[in-house]
Amino acid sequence: MNINRILVVGSGIMGSGIAYASAVGGYITIVTDVQEASLAKAKSYIESMLEKGVQRNKITTEQKNKALEKLSYTTDLETAAGKADFVIEAVPEVKTIKKQVFEKLDQYTKKDVILATNTSTMSPTEIGSYTNRPERVIAMHFFNPVPKMKLVEIARGLETSDKTAEIVKFVAGKMGKETVLINEFPGFVTSRISSMVGNEAFNMLMEGVGTPEDIDRAIELGLNYPMGPFKLGDMVGLDTRLSNLQYLHSTLGERFRPSPLLVKYVKAGRLGRKTGKGVYDYTEDN
Repeated sequence: MNINRILVVGSGIMGSGIAYASAVGGYITIVTDVQEASLAKAKSYIESMLEKGVQRNKITTEQKNKALEKLSYTTDLETAAGKADFVIEAVPEVKTIKKQVFEKLDQYTKKDVILATNTSTMSPTEIGSYTNRPERVIAMHFFNPVPKMKLVEIARGLETSDKTAEIVKFVAGKMGKETVLINEFPGFVTSRISSMVGNEAFNMLMEGVGTPEDIDRAIELGLNYPMGPFKLGDMVGLDTRLSNLQYLHSTLGERFRPSPLLVKYVKAGRLGRKTGKGVYDYTEDN
């Protein structure tokens, strides 16, 4: 099938980034969310990233203007889904929310439309079971910040077809992304490693091994990571990090047990950049 119109479900930081990549890649892109305020924030973020892309010579002014023309925002999921040729879901990593969204997408979209989930840990096989088209359900895991990160980790579910995987690789390529194709297992490749590193950093902080700044610096300079685990956790959201670890702990065992200090930060509402304070304090940035 010809894919011209992509629907992004969820307008948080990941959904916004995916919509940016989709529009810059030449797709007509619809962003949908249940909240108008979230859509307004996403629109502002995407427009800001497009402008920064021009300033950094990553895209041309013509590309920016064409991308802006291709973007639209709506709270009407049913109508948007009915027009879509391809869907990428980017809602919170909560099973009940995923289930509700995919049941609606299965109902509202054309029967040959691929339904991709941006999950970093959850099972595309289980998500596919929420639909009547498990062969067209797949995980399409983007990385934050999407405009800068080159990788899309594609994870097949048990019933995902070869054709679906090939189409998803093509779509990601048109968005300017490199891909790896893997078979489903909890946490895929990258989330298992990233979650373990981030969790161990919290354990080291709890044990007094070093300050957040020194631990981040050691990982960045000693292991050549582009961003230390605390900086990354604050950007992704410590609640998201904790949710991922809880899922991995339940499926893969004790080595993923969340650090007590991470649990304490989340209970305190110190979730990272989105709340103004996580491991680091961002209140002066606002």
